[in-house]
Amino acid sequence: MSLGIYIQVPFCQTKCTYCNFHTGIVSSERFAPYAMAVQTEIREHGARLRNAGVALPASLDSEMVDTVYFGGGTPSLLDPAHLLGMLEAIRETFHSELREVTLEADPETVDPQKAAAWFAAGINRISFGVQSFSDIELQATGRMHRRADVYRAVPILHGAGILNVSFDLIAGLPHQTPESWRNSLDELMQLAPQHASIYLLEVDEGSRLGSELLRGGAKYSASAVPSDDAMAESYNLARTVLAAAGYEHYEISNFAKPRFSSQHNRKYWRREPYLGFGAGAHSFSGLQRWANAHDSAAYVQCVLAGKTPIEQLETISTSQALEEELFLGLRQLAGIDLGRLQDTYGVSINDRFRTLESSGLVQRDGNIVRLAPRHLSISNEVFVELMR
Repeated sequence: MSLGIYIQVPFCQTKCTYCNFHTGIVSSERFAPYAMAVQTEIREHGARLRNAGVALPASLDSEMVDTVYFGGGTPSLLDPAHLLGMLEAIRETFHSELREVTLEADPETVDPQKAAAWFAAGINRISFGVQSFSDIELQATGRMHRRADVYRAVPILHGAGILNVSFDLIAGLPHQTPESWRNSLDELMQLAPQHASIYLLEVDEGSRLGSELLRGGAKYSASAVPSDDAMAESYNLARTVLAAAGYEHYEISNFAKPRFSSQHNRKYWRREPYLGFGAGAHSFSGLQRWANAHDSAAYVQCVLAGKTPIEQLETISTSQALEEELFLGLRQLAGIDLGRLQDTYGVSINDRFRTLESSGLVQRDGNIVRLAPRHLSISNEVFVELMR
């Protein structure tokens, strides 16, 4: 088993109306102190975690680190030297063979100098927040880039040697129509990234748009958001288009050309260990989960003071671990091996699936249980029913 490392960069140029992440718009002068704090946390993580009461398995620090993921926020806002410094801290601190190093990037932040520096630092995968190829939809949600920026950025990345590129699209943005969604899919096919993530618009109190929708208001173009049925149809159309183009649908939201699935994200879905560094970053040892403070300024002050930035620590019970196996396992199109789970946890879980199976929400093939393909767009409802 290998170890993944996640680095959170909680800075953005603007706050998108649909965003429910803990990110902020700050002066670029704060970028360098933050990057240095992350490097310090990486190098001193062992002692700080022990002081915080984290029971690290003896084998964890000896595991080979093979994936790194810079998430955010917009990590591509940082100077490439900041990213290189964090990767060098990882190489100096851990046994590493970095096979997949992903940087989340917004298209308008890409230029030839940055791309060349990213590649030289060891970044070999870019996750692009494209979201839509419609400028009307992008403008309505507060995105900084436009369709033309995507077409400009992709050749720059390829020219720098970064050939593994992933696109995000969101079904359900304000002003999205069946025609504009089909056009976004067609343009994605034209650019042919190695990976694509298709998300449904999340509606919750954590974002300005979600909060407005729940209140029945019209701000942030809430009245122009497609219906749930329209979102489901968009998602199903994306599945059809991507499958026809040779993409493997390997997780509810994720599609990849052969050999290009996200190796880092697979660790999350398989409950493999990973360490998170930076403000708001989460970690999982196999036995415990913990999370750093979300406020970036408080995080930096804490690290500089020699303290642990951890603000949440939870030991995972056997029943919690089993529920995570079920939830995360069903997110993967390969499904859940009930025989393995029953051997691991010593309990029979067949009864939990009988109602779902009889209603056609899941399919069973021997010991393997999967979400029914026609119900992937309502997976959250299936998960709620399963956890009852």
